[in-house]
Amino acid sequence: MRHRGNTPTRRIGRHIMLAAATLFALITPAAAQTVDAQGTVHVPAIAIPESTLLSAETRRHLAEQRNPPREQSQPRSCPSMAGAPNDQIPAIRECEAQAFYVSNAYRRLQTLFDVSIEDRVIGGVRTEVVEPRGGVAPENRRRVLINVHGGAFIGGARTLSRMESMPIAAIGRIKVISVDYRQGPDFTFPAASEDVAAVYRELIKQYDPRNIGIYGCSAGGLLTAQSVAWLIDKKLPLPGAIAMLCEGGVYWTEGDSSRMVYDTSASTMAVNPYFSGTSADDPLVFPARSLALLAKFPPTLLVTATRDFALSSTVYTHSRLVAQGVDAELHVWEGLPHAFHMDPDLPESKQVYDVVTRFFAKHLRK
Repeated sequence: MRHRGNTPTRRIGRHIMLAAATLFALITPAAAQTVDAQGTVHVPAIAIPESTLLSAETRRHLAEQRNPPREQSQPRSCPSMAGAPNDQIPAIRECEAQAFYVSNAYRRLQTLFDVSIEDRVIGGVRTEVVEPRGGVAPENRRRVLINVHGGAFIGGARTLSRMESMPIAAIGRIKVISVDYRQGPDFTFPAASEDVAAVYRELIKQYDPRNIGIYGCSAGGLLTAQSVAWLIDKKLPLPGAIAMLCEGGVYWTEGDSSRMVYDTSASTMAVNPYFSGTSADDPLVFPARSLALLAKFPPTLLVTATRDFALSSTVYTHSRLVAQGVDAELHVWEGLPHAFHMDPDLPESKQVYDVVTRFFAKHLRK
């Protein structure tokens, strides 16, 4: 006999909805958010204090970040890339790198992470090879990591790249090759994907692809996904594992979390010079658009935080990877901002370094 109307399943569903509505009413102030017919949430002005779940040590360190000591010497002033002719961009990037090398932040990196850094051209692309001075661990002699740095596809070469590469090379006792890939405004997609692929083609002549890992933060997280998509498209063997840190496989201004930082009424992707002429639906640009493509991804680590504007992109990408049966791990840190692990003294940064090195140790072949 068919049951019609108020079935047990429907009654349970109604009870759940009623309980949820009651709980929401109890914890939500009268002047709180409303949701209109289009699903837009309207929130009155609010102040969000630091998370009560942060440790006292982390709170002290974040306070120091908000009130940093003045540099002993004034950092070099470099011209802005905005509006600069393309032929001046390399000199501006070099100026930024040299200013970084005399900063307190870089001196701190050198103190904490004892590595050697060698400029090397691989596959026609400039790279920096970062190795622990104490030597690569025996279990990592046949392994190598490729770092693709952050910087919004505009900056970060030989600056943010070192902040990403030095801790992992030192703590993981593994060789890291950081790619100085082409970026905007002087280059556009797919220049970076091509450069990463060129380095990768050379490395697989020496390493088993299953012994190679690729990782990056922010723009580098997206480029990690783009690079895998590019390798799939070119029918190249895939790396053994990848890590997408503080970004996923769609643009970082998409989703709920980005609205805390960006005015998403206009597409910020459209004004990023690197993405000039691309389509938001192109899976080679934004691989999380394609479930079929994601299904081919290697084991993937995703890292973000609750105050990361790329939280939504990262979580969305993870859920779609899992839906396709990919071995994907998601780690979310409480109360911290985008790319928080770039500060090596933050306690949670050390946790990120540990998670990343253990992930690659688990998934790359020996």
